[in-house]
This record gives sequence, C-alpha cells and structure tokens, in this order.
Amino acid sequence: MNTEQDPLEAPSPMARTGARPPWVSEELIRGWCAWVHHDATGPKPRAAEPLTALAPFDLSPIAPVPSCVPKDVESAAAVAAAAQGEWARTPFGRRGETVLAFHDLLLDRQDQVLDLIQWETGKARYHAWQEVAQVATIARHYARRGGKYLAARRVRGMVPGLTKVRQVRVPRGVVGVVSPWNYPLYLGVGDVLPALLAGNGVVSKADPQAALTLLWARALLDEAGLPADLWRIVAGDGVVLGTALVDAVDFACFTGSTATGRTVAERAARRLIGTSLELGGKNPLIVREDADIAAAAVGTAVAAFTNTGQMCVHVERVYAHEKVYDAFRDELVRVTESLRLGRSYDYTTDLGSLVSPARLAAVEAHVEDALAKGAKVLTGGRARPDAGPLFHAPTILEGVTPDMDVHAHETFGPVLSLYRYSTDDEALDLANQGSYGLSASIWTKDTREAARMAGLIRSGSVNINDGATAAAGSVEGEMGGRGDSGLGRRHGAEGIRKHTEAQTVATQRLVRLGPPPGRSAESFVRLTNGQLALLRRLRVR
Repeated sequence: MNTEQDPLEAPSPMARTGARPPWVSEELIRGWCAWVHHDATGPKPRAAEPLTALAPFDLSPIAPVPSCVPKDVESAAAVAAAAQGEWARTPFGRRGETVLAFHDLLLDRQDQVLDLIQWETGKARYHAWQEVAQVATIARHYARRGGKYLAARRVRGMVPGLTKVRQVRVPRGVVGVVSPWNYPLYLGVGDVLPALLAGNGVVSKADPQAALTLLWARALLDEAGLPADLWRIVAGDGVVLGTALVDAVDFACFTGSTATGRTVAERAARRLIGTSLELGGKNPLIVREDADIAAAAVGTAVAAFTNTGQMCVHVERVYAHEKVYDAFRDELVRVTESLRLGRSYDYTTDLGSLVSPARLAAVEAHVEDALAKGAKVLTGGRARPDAGPLFHAPTILEGVTPDMDVHAHETFGPVLSLYRYSTDDEALDLANQGSYGLSASIWTKDTREAARMAGLIRSGSVNINDGATAAAGSVEGEMGGRGDSGLGRRHGAEGIRKHTEAQTVATQRLVRLGPPPGRSAESFVRLTNGQLALLRRLRVR
C-alpha cells in the first residue's frame, strides 16, 4: 500500500469554506443566547467569563455565550419545576402537537442548523444532516407512539374481581440532561423530547463547544409552542455545573466519558435519584470467512470514520478471518483512500475536521505510540494541516499489540486497528476483550449464525451486515451500553418510560382484605393456605 498517496480532495471552489455562516447575525446570536438561564432573584454572585469556543474549520472564535454559576442551575431547576405541574396535567395529545410542530419547523429550517452544527463541530454536512434526520424521527415517533408507551395497564389484584389494580406512569419532575459536543442536536435534543412528552420539566447543560446549536433548538421549540419556563438551559464549566445539576434535578441523563459517568452515577446515588448514562466504547467489527468483502469494506469505513471517528458507537477494532484477511485489508484501504476531506458547507466532502486541538493531539498520540512500538500504518497515520488546522487522515493500523495505547483505550478519532482471527470462537473472545460494551458488528452471509454469535457478544447492540447505523437508527430499538459503556437505554419504550416512575393504584371493592369480622386470624390463614395450594395445582400464574 502506498501511504504517500494523497487522495483527499480540496473543497470545491463553489463551496463556502469560511467558518461563520453569513446569515448568522449578531442579533440572532443575542436572541439565542437569551435562552441561557440566569437567576433573577437575590444578590447576584460574580458571573463566570463568557464561553467562546473556536471553530474547528479555521480556529476562529465562534461567539461568546453567557456563562452560568451553580445558583443559576438551582434557579433553572426551580423554574422548570414550577412549570412542570401544569404541563403534566396537559393531555398527552396536546404535548405531542407541540413536538410535531417542532418536527415540521426543524425540517423546514434544517439548513440553518446544519450550518451551525458544522460551524461548531467541523463535521461534514452529511453527518450533520444525520442528526436532523434522527431528531425528526424521535420527535415523530414519541409524539405518535409515546402515549401508548406510557398508557396505564391493568394488572391482577390480590382478590380477582374484588381488587382492581392499575399501573400508571407519572413524571419524575425535572430531568437534567448533560450532552456532549459531538452530536449537539441529536444528543442535545434526543433525550429532551421524550422527557417533555412524559410530562417533565427539563434543565440542559449546553456543551461549551456547541452551545449555539442547542440554543437554536430551544428557540425553535419556543416557536412550536413549548412553555418558556419548561425547558431551561445553562452553560458553563462542566465540572461545576454538572455537579450542581445532578444535585438539583429528579433524574439525570448523561452522555460522555466513562470517568465522568461514574461521578454522575455516584452523586446521583447519594440523592437516590435515577440516571441514564451512555458512555465510552471500543467497538469491535467481525468479518467472517463468508462475508461480502466489498460490502464489508465500505461498511467498515463508514462505521470507523463517520463524524471523523468522534462517535460513541464507531468501530475501532476490526477482526477479519484469516482466509479473507488480505483481500479485505486491501479493499478497506482502497475505500478509505477514496474518502474526501474538506471544510465545505455542502455535500461534496465525506469527512470533516476533528473538533479541537486537544482531540487532534489525542489521536496523534495514539498513532505515534503504536508506531513507536512496532505497528504499521496501512493508510493515513498523519495530521492533514493542508486540509485544515484540525484535520487528520483516516488511519488503518496493522500489527497492534496489547502494550499499545490504541489497543484497549478509546481513541475517539479516525483510527482503526486491523487483526486476524481463525475461528468464530476466537473472534467472539477478541470482541469481548476489555471493559466496554456499547456496539458491535458482524459481516457474513449466514445471518442466522451471526444472530447466534450476537447473543454471545457483551454489547448493548449488535449490527449484522451494517457497521452501527442500523441499530442506532432504529427509534423503536432500545440503545445503550453494558459494562463501562453505561446503563439505561434511549429509544424505544424505555427511552420515554425512563423519564417516569411506575405508580400502582389499587382499588378494593365490597370486602376488605384480611380476616372477615368474626373469623380468627388462624382460621383465615388455614383457609388461605388451602387456596394457595389449589392455585399451585391448577397452575394459575
């Protein structure tokens, strides 16, 4: 393989490459920033410095966003709690109408938010559009189906016919959402919508790198008719505000690193509140001997390099059967070297930038450590300053060993490692290495055997003949991690039920439970024991 080849095309001269979208005025930014919550009561503590992120495309300042302090978080939660009571009494259908109005506005104005996502994160436009499609799907699904997920259901009472029991779902109160920069619309809004539809108030902490995208979405939901106090947003230092948020809400949703997720879980446990945590991953992909090599190579490249590898479910470990390893390796390199890097605000490029100098340094450190310890670069392996200040070529490594940092630690960038295996059992053992368990992939023509293997992989989701999109894109299929990849689920029934508490409502009719008047407790116990034995013989559940 020719590692000197430079297949990455420069942006089209017709494509706009400047960082700031020309339609974004100072007035618009001030309007979005007005959604950052600040406490208006009592003595005001000294505010933190405004947040000013750097645009990944050219490292120019984006826009200063007002910063909050812990008192603002407490106030935001109190304001949302005050609004939540009336919202919980609002019929589900009317809540759904608000979310569907947001859905329509989102699709109508998607070019605006695509520009903002690219400006703040540096991703390719198609990858930004995937966020729009996912959020629109979530909005429509829960607005239409959420009422059924939350519907009360009859359960058996202690005395059939005399005890009527229903299990109902009630809102938790105020849900706190902490979302990262890598998917600022999908992860920023995807948990908020089902929380609102379930009858809760919400307080979100905007990530400093991508605050404008979240604030734009909040303004759009306001236009759709959401009460102004119901969803509050705070912005500022993650450690300080994240701690204050967990201390102020009734349920916490966090997406981010495993280390921070543990801190969130520990703090929430002290308050006895629930959490939903989607954390890190070191996701494996298996190419079986009978796989379609061309399809597997394309699917692997998509799974590894979508969003420039800055995706929790992206593939970092690829295990190819020894009989097809060489052919798969060569085809994967060819596909990877055909990918186009660029800074354009159109659909002419395949991959965008890394998000920050720190992320670029982390990726370079993993590659350099691997090379110093004997790994081989099949393609890529270097930064691409000619494409932009934070670009890194999509990279495939061979000969990675356990002593290398890239072997078991999450890279969270456009780097994958390629390995050989001999048997399915060996592939399963390799896939289950490490403490993560978020996503996995199997490529084969024998989908029945792949389904069997899937059940033996320690992973929240397994994709067969797809890298990651099929499972993550299924809004009815619950998504989440095992082990160090987190707990709880988004999407599906659990994606909205997690924002509620189960409440049992039992109505006793005609007679009370327990010994009737005039009968001793001892005789009542003998009679009831006989009834229990009879029910057992009759196989009554």
